[in-house]
Amino acid sequence: MNTSHRIQSASRSTMLRARVKPLSLLIALAFAGTAAHGQAAAPADAASAPEAGKLQAVTVTAERITEDARSVPISVSTIGGEALDVLNSGGDDVRALSGRVPSLNIESSFGRAFPRFYIRGYGNTDFHLNASQPVSLIYDDVVQENPILKGFPVFDVDQVEVLAGPQGTLFGRNTPAGVVKFDSVAPSRIPNGYFNASYGSFDTINLEGAYGMPLGPDWSIRGSILSQHRNGWVTNTAPGAGPGKLEGYDDEAGRLQLLYKPSATFSALFNVHTRALDGTARLFRANIIKPGTNDLVDGFDPYQVSIDGKNAQTVDTDGASAKLRWVLGGDNVLSSISGWEHVHAFSRGDVDGGYGAVYDLPMGPGVIPFADETSDALAGHEQLSQEFRLEHGGAGPLTWQTGVYLFHEKYKIMSLAYDTLFGGPSTEVDATQTNDAWAAFGSVGYAVTDKFKLRGGLRYTHDRKSLTTTPVSDTAVDTSAGLSKSTSDSRTNWDLSGTYAVTGNANVYARVATGFRASSIFPASDFGYLTYAKPETTTSYEAGVKADLFDRRARLSADVFHYDVKDQQLSAVGGQSNATQLVSAKKVTGQGFELNLDAYLLPTLLVTLNGSYNFTKIKDPDLAVAPCATCTVTNPAGPVPGTVLINGNPLPQAPKYVANATARYGIPVGDAEYFVYTDWSYRSAVNFFLYESKEFTGKAMTIGGLRAGYDWDGGRYEVAAFARNITNQIRVTGGIDFNNLTGFINDPRTVGVQFKATF
Repeated sequence: MNTSHRIQSASRSTMLRARVKPLSLLIALAFAGTAAHGQAAAPADAASAPEAGKLQAVTVTAERITEDARSVPISVSTIGGEALDVLNSGGDDVRALSGRVPSLNIESSFGRAFPRFYIRGYGNTDFHLNASQPVSLIYDDVVQENPILKGFPVFDVDQVEVLAGPQGTLFGRNTPAGVVKFDSVAPSRIPNGYFNASYGSFDTINLEGAYGMPLGPDWSIRGSILSQHRNGWVTNTAPGAGPGKLEGYDDEAGRLQLLYKPSATFSALFNVHTRALDGTARLFRANIIKPGTNDLVDGFDPYQVSIDGKNAQTVDTDGASAKLRWVLGGDNVLSSISGWEHVHAFSRGDVDGGYGAVYDLPMGPGVIPFADETSDALAGHEQLSQEFRLEHGGAGPLTWQTGVYLFHEKYKIMSLAYDTLFGGPSTEVDATQTNDAWAAFGSVGYAVTDKFKLRGGLRYTHDRKSLTTTPVSDTAVDTSAGLSKSTSDSRTNWDLSGTYAVTGNANVYARVATGFRASSIFPASDFGYLTYAKPETTTSYEAGVKADLFDRRARLSADVFHYDVKDQQLSAVGGQSNATQLVSAKKVTGQGFELNLDAYLLPTLLVTLNGSYNFTKIKDPDLAVAPCATCTVTNPAGPVPGTVLINGNPLPQAPKYVANATARYGIPVGDAEYFVYTDWSYRSAVNFFLYESKEFTGKAMTIGGLRAGYDWDGGRYEVAAFARNITNQIRVTGGIDFNNLTGFINDPRTVGVQFKATF
């Protein structure tokens, strides 16, 4: 079983590369047009060029229509342009966005493959491949529901929008905490593109490029590619460990878009995309936390690990979408958005984080109570989604949208455990899940006066899930709660908001909104019986201000918020019982404030500051979970021996404080410029699990970056040197509490050089 599974994994890796190549060839055709069509590019219009020392207007699609961010009665933050280039320069994945806007945290126990998003402290630490998250990720108007899909790389995008608070009226899936929204650069009639290359520590290579051009009078094309590589930088020092390094990866992705626009009243945008990741899974490191503290043990070396299990990870993603748009009479627009996504994933890691065990010496580092090497694979995945939306705009006081949304998803999870020490056969448990949902929605906006506008929305959702567990070769599966479960949930969500223009440049707003996340199911396994959590519902209250200041030399947005979650689904992992279970908290509250400030202190010095305070609290006097076996628990004992009460605890992975600052200073020299850019991100301490302990509390973390360079020819070409995590701060960012003080860490400092050309 072990051998055949490894062969299957290797075959998948080969197929990944093969599948990327056809799309890459198509994209290459788009780039091939550069020479032929480059002269057709329209010269820059001086009248439309950015005015030195003044901020440009930011438009967002938070309400599914394009509008000025100041007019949107939602806390929405954006990341784009140079800020995204800087974050991508070191070959980072989507987790690089963590802490770059208020209240956003992203972490993963799967490395590059399975990001977990948290907004305002509200998220989900579940590591199962059928996990649902309260933060929805929308890529080019198509929801990415499965957590593996959420790791698709960020490249050639206009901007990233982070919408905080429930978005359950206009967006289709599980949005009670918020939405992270990516919008790719679309094809246009003007030929344009870019090429971006960087090289850094550990032979890290990041290649990114895109080109678009017209194809005849009605068609336009744009191709985008990304290729990231890093050599392994961690040496395995376990006795008998084979040669080679860990933590390396090859991550490739491509996107091809075709726009058909025969008239002003109809357009069709077609999108196909793919990703192939081949690398190492998350490295778990046994006994790296000093007992009684959250410090790393003395002499800890991030460049070494000692494990006796195998470590591998592959992800194969393919998808397509079609967005059709008809302009009807009377300022009405009908849209159809069809999406298809497919992902195959395999991840195998040494969960105990060491070698040997107390019953098979030698062992280390420290005590290894038992060996635990497992893998999870996602097979047969298919997601289909369809949305029809009719909207009414125009110059009148009334605007509205209405539509229907359909969703279908089906896949198999294959979980394997390996007999690492004695070379016995693997044991396998499969779980198959299907999910079907539909929704009807509507939203209305009305300008009561020139200064005051009201908006309201309503959405009805019906969601059905079915999960079946199949013990393929494992007789130890806990069947006490059965092997299958079906759910059927229906909810109506609503929101109501108002925006008042205090001046022509400043708005205040208030919003009340509700959210809903459908039931979740954990499959039965060796680590626990089948568990189920009923739907959770959220009510959120928010008020804020958005303003352009000092003749657009500064921009401010700030808000305060409070939310209540009923029956929040929580993942109780590990502990003395060595079990993983779904539990529900009767009530969870969150409150705080958020701030965004952009300002030109000088015509060539742009500074951005943003931050947030989030205070979350579990309110359930009777909720108890099993704590870790070898750590210092600070919660009171529960009614059942071996459990502790978590009432009053913060949510896991919910930092109280998040802050980010950037500064860019330029020295113009004719049509060229010398520049320096620095960015710093801070998050306060976080709790890894539902219970509180001294060891499994992540220390506060500050990550800084620096980039200096030269651009010329009006900014068309640029060279720069950069450093990421310049202070080389190493922190434990997550843990495994099954048996010992096992954790995983962030990446060390990287330095490199970068070149970018825009055409």
